[in-house]
Amino acid sequence: MRTEQELARLCTAGDREAQGELYAQYASRLYALCYRYVADREEAQDLMHDAMIKAMDSFRSFSYSGDGSLYAWLRRLTVNVVIDRLRQMSRLRLVPLDQTIETGNTEADDDAADDIPAQALMDMVAALPSVRRTVFNMYCIDGFSHKDIAAAIGITEKGSASILAKARAQLKSQVNDYLKRTGR
Repeated sequence: MRTEQELARLCTAGDREAQGELYAQYASRLYALCYRYVADREEAQDLMHDAMIKAMDSFRSFSYSGDGSLYAWLRRLTVNVVIDRLRQMSRLRLVPLDQTIETGNTEADDDAADDIPAQALMDMVAALPSVRRTVFNMYCIDGFSHKDIAAAIGITEKGSASILAKARAQLKSQVNDYLKRTGR
């Protein structure tokens, strides 16, 4: 297996074998990333393929900056492809920012999610409305700042923070419901 730096260099030169190796090495992680945003297997597969094609066409803009930088670049490029697709499909319809967040007294403990299977948590995130799911994924999982999120999806930083708060409140409610249903 080649190093990231070698793989990137060869992909930049258009080496088909290296491109195949890149695909084999990163496709499953990028698919999982896409699936977190769209919650549809076929659409996630299409987005992953689109991102890989875009990566192959964009390697000249990649700059190796140490171990992990290739995946970080691919991840960022993939998120941008997903956001662009969601925007094209008008899936990023924003909720009014003046809606209040209703939280009851039965909020789950911060550690409550530790008792829930990973697939159940993933299903809860997938059930969020698309804009909340997008902001939640970008901020909590992919590490984007509110400034980056705002620029990517065309909202204000305050709007991003508000949407994130609503997503977290909705997830807390889903966690509480799950815990009540399962008696945990």
